[in-house]
Amino acid sequence: MTMWMRVSEERGSAAVEAAVGLPAFVLFVGLIIFGGRTATTHSAVESAAADAARSASIARTSAESKIDAKAAAQASLANQDIHCLSMNVVVDVSDFGKSVGEPGSVTATVECLLDLADLSVPGVPGSRLIKATITSPLDTWRERDGGFTNSDAFPGGNSGAGS
Repeated sequence: MTMWMRVSEERGSAAVEAAVGLPAFVLFVGLIIFGGRTATTHSAVESAAADAARSASIARTSAESKIDAKAAAQASLANQDIHCLSMNVVVDVSDFGKSVGEPGSVTATVECLLDLADLSVPGVPGSRLIKATITSPLDTWRERDGGFTNSDAFPGGNSGAGS
């Protein structure tokens, strides 16, 4: 009779354990996915920033470098299958204004707004901004445009020509 009572006292305990343990397990798995997705995206954004900086540093003009940097960052993220809600590429090309022989660099910053709304984990925001900045050197001995077009650099034209 004691054995029969002991079995009846434990009846339903598995359901209670599952009701307590299952949500904790689901939360734990959600946090692992959150961490993995954030780390993967951060790595991809760093790679995109490196590609953008390198593309900008080998461009001939500062205007061309900004266009090339944005295209390189977009291509890098697309190749890594990273989908941002929004992406922003900021390129500092101020060193294009330095004269030939002076060392210079180009800095590219890539920002990606990562969508996390599909996780539905309490305490996890719906999106997260991932940002990376990389600097790449300019060729010290290559001609630079200084960020100007010919008409900007010489407002009066070449008045000394032919004299």
